[in-house]
Amino acid sequence: MGTIVTAPESPGAATERRAVLLLSGGLDSYTAGALAKRDGFTLYALSLQYGQRHAVELEAATRVAADLGVARHLVLDLNLAALGGSSLTSAGMDVPKDRAVVPDEIPSTYVPARNTIFLSIALGWAEVLGSTDLVIGVNALDYSGYPDCRPDFIAAFERVAQLATRAGVDGQRFTIHTPLIAMRKADIIRAGLSLGLRYALTRSCYDPDPHGLPCGRCDSCQLRAAGFADAGVADPLTEGQD
Repeated sequence: MGTIVTAPESPGAATERRAVLLLSGGLDSYTAGALAKRDGFTLYALSLQYGQRHAVELEAATRVAADLGVARHLVLDLNLAALGGSSLTSAGMDVPKDRAVVPDEIPSTYVPARNTIFLSIALGWAEVLGSTDLVIGVNALDYSGYPDCRPDFIAAFERVAQLATRAGVDGQRFTIHTPLIAMRKADIIRAGLSLGLRYALTRSCYDPDPHGLPCGRCDSCQLRAAGFADAGVADPLTEGQD
């Protein structure tokens, strides 16, 4: 288990609005965090080393957390690779590339129950912090078809939070903020740029090269490229490349 603290945790005033942000280092969680910060939340960022193929996204998460000015950035080790079942965590499975991204087909990059697990940990930390607000950058439009990115799942998890926590039993109401869930990727990018976000800090690729550069062929790279193209702006990670 590891911890990265980007700023000292302070007791905070009674009026401080704290939110736990699930932070992957990609452009979606970065944008979701920025929108929550704009809305007045003090952010506590949670990233997980869950056995993914590379450290690139966690390095990006550290940069993004610093740029967002989070109160604390916590990185936990959770070895989901031991369970297998996903090409993001299993060395013996290839990340699919050059395929048509069809939301009705769940690809091998789906990590079984990942968002359920991640939100459960975020929920526990939120309760310790005295917060009832969680932020996650899920999207149900331009996405790879993962079942744990849908509005029905988020609503069901909010209900679980009420039933499974002392705060919920005491009458407090948890909210999972999903500001991007009904946005197209291009609109997400436009929203982030309007807030001054630096997308060069982010990484989205499922299978980057040894230098951390995006493959340009996996689902995530395709969705990112299409989003920047539709937004009419260049992706700073690929600008100038052939």
